[in-house]
Amino acid sequence: MLENPLYSIRMRAAEGGPHEQGGRHISGGERLARESEVQLLVAELLTKSMGHSRGNADFIQVVVEKMPYAEVYVPPLPVATEGGHQVDVCRAKALNLLVESGVSRAAAELGLNELQQSEDLRGAIIMDAVTGTRLDKREQKGVRVSRMDWDASSHEEWVKIHVPLGSLRVREALALATKVAYSPYTLAELCWSDDPDYVTGYVASDKLGYRRIPHLKKLGESTGGRVFFVQPGLDVDEYIHYLEKTPIWIGWEGGRP
Repeated sequence: MLENPLYSIRMRAAEGGPHEQGGRHISGGERLARESEVQLLVAELLTKSMGHSRGNADFIQVVVEKMPYAEVYVPPLPVATEGGHQVDVCRAKALNLLVESGVSRAAAELGLNELQQSEDLRGAIIMDAVTGTRLDKREQKGVRVSRMDWDASSHEEWVKIHVPLGSLRVREALALATKVAYSPYTLAELCWSDDPDYVTGYVASDKLGYRRIPHLKKLGESTGGRVFFVQPGLDVDEYIHYLEKTPIWIGWEGGRP
């Protein structure tokens, strides 16, 4: 019997049936919860799955799983916002930030091209940071990062310092980016949302932090997703296991840095 049980709560929503039967991906979400928080967070994820700008979900799945307590606390990546209002200028900035993080220019260009063409990518692409070869072999399913969340007290303290960034969208994205960057195999991440109403994306790395970029696509476009650029020669299965299975709290033990 676990003394401090922790629950992983995962939601995915699709239109036209389950993802496995050709349903179009609408929304997803990941939370960690103590026992007293489970009902509230399940309700929050159900609310998120409905009325999304990508469409109306007719398949919603929520999985609640008891797991060992997450004792690993990882402080959030430092956040900065880049300037720029034109898509080509912002994508050039993203390319340069990826190269500065250690990704080859050729691989960075391939990653940008992948996201420009992806409209129903349910998880992340894992890409060799030198050659640009896709390593996960999961096609549209991709790799879904799971079992991470903010420690609530830590997030409260963080928002006091970063007031304009207190939205749920930033909370979730920064938690995911921090877990991904914490792996020694990750050189950088490139992301922009496939939500047609949201055009801001980011490049994140342990070296540069979380760099928000305001216009990585045009308003109304439904392309987007995530690419993780990784060290050549890594054990891909071990890396995916970390992303999918290892529980991580974002923040500081005790809630304060």
